[in-house]
Order: sequence, then structure tokens, then C-alpha cells
Amino acid sequence: MEHSFDRKIVFEDGREVYGYGFGSYSEKICEIVFNTSMVGYQEILSDPSYTYQAVVMTYPWIGNYGINDDDHETRVPTIGGMIVREYNDDPSYFRATKTVDELMKAYDIVGIEGVDTRELTRLIRDFGSRKVLITDASKPLHECLELLGNGEVPTDAVSRVSCKKIWESPADSSIKAADIKHVVAIDCGMKLNIVRSLNKLGCRVTVVPWNTSADDIKAMKPDGIFVSNGPGDPTDIPETIATIRQLIGFRPIFGICLGHQLIALAYGAKTYKLKFGHRGGNHPVKNAAGKIEITSQNHSYAVEADTLKGTGLNVTHVNLLDNTVEGMECVEDSVFSVQYHPESAPGPQDSRYLFSHFTELMEERS
Repeated sequence: MEHSFDRKIVFEDGREVYGYGFGSYSEKICEIVFNTSMVGYQEILSDPSYTYQAVVMTYPWIGNYGINDDDHETRVPTIGGMIVREYNDDPSYFRATKTVDELMKAYDIVGIEGVDTRELTRLIRDFGSRKVLITDASKPLHECLELLGNGEVPTDAVSRVSCKKIWESPADSSIKAADIKHVVAIDCGMKLNIVRSLNKLGCRVTVVPWNTSADDIKAMKPDGIFVSNGPGDPTDIPETIATIRQLIGFRPIFGICLGHQLIALAYGAKTYKLKFGHRGGNHPVKNAAGKIEITSQNHSYAVEADTLKGTGLNVTHVNLLDNTVEGMECVEDSVFSVQYHPESAPGPQDSRYLFSHFTELMEERS
């Protein structure tokens, strides 16, 4: 590029990484993380689990197929920023209705291109996910460090991204009325493809805010309860943990990602923060049957395996890269969860069977 750098990423240790801006040019403090997916940047941009995070994309070319109107995972994207090696602002795809730059400007998402994303990924792997400032290239370093020292990544992510009122999504129109199951989904930052996946299997989904009480959920007379993915530390939302605890044994419960961690906490287990998390579409997971699933993942926290002892929960899935807990269940309570994303969007579809397992549990308990 011929023009000068106009944006930079500043780390707390004083490291500065310069690049060229796209999207919003606002100033933001974010947690920097990386994602190894080769496709699906639109779904990543619109995944609520990336709230307050700046995502380094390891795939080097982003923007080439633009943004379409059908593949959003939330109606209002809340990702902090996207950092790429090369941004393409001239998409070639018949479904594209706008560019990545246009989407990011509309929702105040900062972008930086022209940086060495391989080096950034190594830094995150070596030193962990960290707080960074994304700002104008001309801002003096001492001012940047002062802002970083005084600023924090907010902890209200779930309340920000959860729905503010109850809404419903009907089952697929091809499903007979007698076969439709009613699922109440606790929205902690839920991806829309989860709702679509349940609808296709004959579930009418009532989506409720993260802080909805157990009594209110019971009054809706669901056949099953779903606990969604979402951003941040699961211990930041004790209200949801308490709700889940009161719902155990009432109806079958299925949790994904943050929902998986919240279920563990509701049973009395503990969670912890991973050094740099799991984000990408190629994580190998071994299930209880001994089969290997290639999974889509996006999370910073995990369940402490040793703390599951005596809770009633048993490990069903294990990550083959670091042996972290990827799934668990309590057969007696008809409760199960996975740390990864069986709904894909983006990612492989090896784990779609989990939604069918949920519908089977609801049928058994009806």
C-alpha cells in the first residue's frame, strides 16, 4: 500500500502494531483473540459471543464474498473489532448485498488490515488473550498506555446481547402439529442458527431474556429448555445459574458453549479461563462412543474436570488437543451440554445429532 499507516493496536506492555483502518474508526478497548476458520467471517462478525473482543483472523483474505442478508447470527452485531492480513472491498458473490466495511461502519465495529496476523496469533498463543487498545496511529504511546491502564473490558456482555423481550420462532411448516415440541431458550447471546436448527426438527422456540426466572419459564409449559451460547465469564451471571439450578429435573435441558458452563456451575462444578481459548472450525473432539467429531468452537472459559466429581454430571466429550471437557450429561435429570457449536454456522456438521438427541429426550419425558 502506498499510503501511511492510519490505525494501530496497542498492548499493555507497550507493543504497537500498525495497519490500515476499515469499518469504524472509533477508539476501543477490547480483548484480543484469534480465530482459525477459513470461511464464515460474516457469521463470526455477527456472533454475540465475540462481544468486546477484537478477532484476529488467521485466514489471510477477508471480504471477498461480501455480506448477504441471510447468514447473520444476530440482528445487531456486537463484536469489538476484526484484524486481518488483507481486506477485500470488492466482493464477488451473487448473494452479496453489502461489503464487510459497510456492515462494520453501520455497527461501529473497528477493523485493521495490513498487519502480520501470524505474528499476532503467536503472541496470543505465547502470552494469552489480552487487553488492547485500537486507536489512531498518531496517538502518543503514553496516552494509549494511560487509557489501557484505566480502562477495562466490560463484564455486562450477556445483558447487552440478550433479547430484551420474549419472542417466538415457529416449527418448520412441514411438521405435523401433534409432533411439535415447545422449547424455551434462555438467550445469553444466542446464535440464530441454533433456533433454525431446532425449528427444522419440529420445535417451536420461545426465546426469553437471560434473567428470566425459573417460575416464569415453568409457567410457559415447555417440553424442553435450552441454554444458549454467549460472551464472557459464566460467573458474571449468577441469576441464570440460579434459574438453571431450579429447573433441573423439571424438563430436559440442553446447553451449548456458555450454556454448557452455566449448567456445570448450576450443578456445583467450577469453570476457569483458558490461556487463549478455542476459536475455529476444526477442533477434534472425542465422544463417549469413541468417535471423533470435527467441531466449531468459540469460547474463553472451560469446565474444570476434577470439580465434576460428585455433582451427578459425567464427561461425555473430550477435546483431543488439550483434554478439556467438551461435553457432559446427567442421565437421571435428562440434562446434557457441549462446549462446542453443533449448529455450525460456520463449521462442520458432525455434531448435528445432538439436536435430535434433545428432541428424543423431550419425547421420552412427554
